Amino acid sequence: MSSSIRREIARLVFSERWAALASIDAGRPLASMVAYAAEPGLEGLLLFLSGLSQHTRNLATDGLASLVVSAPDTGEGDPQTLPRVSLNGRALVVARNDPAFDAAAARYVARFPAAASRFGLGDFLLFRFVVDDARYVGGFARAVSLSGDDLREAARDEQAG
Repeated sequence: MSSSIRREIARLVFSERWAALASIDAGRPLASMVAYAAEPGLEGLLLFLSGLSQHTRNLATDGLASLVVSAPDTGEGDPQTLPRVSLNGRALVVARNDPAFDAAAARYVARFPAAASRFGLGDFLLFRFVVDDARYVGGFARAVSLSGDDLREAARDEQAG
């Protein structure tokens, strides 16, 4: 796979901030929409979720999940040609007493300033979603699979310019 396609995938994940989350709910899939903030090099995607939500309870029980990030649908053209990537991996709670929590929270708030006040609420959990593998569809007849390591390498290349 060309480095330009890998960088295109990384660019898509960095440029968006809203994704479909699929979690496992009593053995069945549950899809939700969540905001995310990407860490440098796509080492992880940060999710800050209310414990009142079923998807949050699902992730806390079994962190296996998938996130789908897509280019926005403008209402023009064929939406099946929109670039999109399915990211499969595991979401783990970043505990408030974890030394990494403050930096992760600051990164999330930098992306979503309105979320700052929610960090004072005890029922919200911060998750770090780490990609194991990905499937990218960049339009008609442009589909590739890649490992999480390949995605992270592409993200580092993209950030390096």
